[in-house]
Amino acid sequence: MYDGVPKKLYCMNYFAHLVLSQPTVASTVGNLLGDFARGVDQANLPLAVRAGLENHRAVDRFTDSHPLVVEMKTRFSPQRRRFAGIALDMYFDHLLVNDWHEFEQGTSEQAMKVFYQRIKAGQSLMPGRNMQLVTGRMIEYDWFGRYRETKSIAKALDRVAGRIRFANNFDNAIEDLQYHHEDIRTAFFEFYPQLKSHITALAIEK
Repeated sequence: MYDGVPKKLYCMNYFAHLVLSQPTVASTVGNLLGDFARGVDQANLPLAVRAGLENHRAVDRFTDSHPLVVEMKTRFSPQRRRFAGIALDMYFDHLLVNDWHEFEQGTSEQAMKVFYQRIKAGQSLMPGRNMQLVTGRMIEYDWFGRYRETKSIAKALDRVAGRIRFANNFDNAIEDLQYHHEDIRTAFFEFYPQLKSHITALAIEK
């Protein structure tokens, strides 16, 4: 949960989790599993998948509690502040794709292609039909490629807001993100290397 917003409503915020995973099919599945783990008997997961799930959760914990992220949440308008964690997650993926050369080797296009191949190869490891369906759509509609476009992030956030079962004013969250774009980008440039170093030091999947 992020500030009372159900985590199962997330979409399009998977890219950084895969960038911070290990280069294996099982790790890919485990690091995607974080948003699909409800009701899953984790004790029966393959060890490598379970380690990937723990890695996903470590990324979330570090992100949620980081002072820069906490401060960025306060920049959101009062009616959307409860939604800020989800909005920032998606926007961080947007920034990671567009500023890839600042943080990672190769190209983002090459990384996406490899991730899609591993997701496809890992379908049989995914517990539950829902995860298979969502990750299938991820490949079919090139979710990662769409991260580049601000309008795609805006639509995704509005879809999430529309699926929340309680009355809310979370729609048009892209307005807050764009208004504070430079501050958020600056914070991300400081935050992401720290996140990467933290996950590397934990070595959960090694």
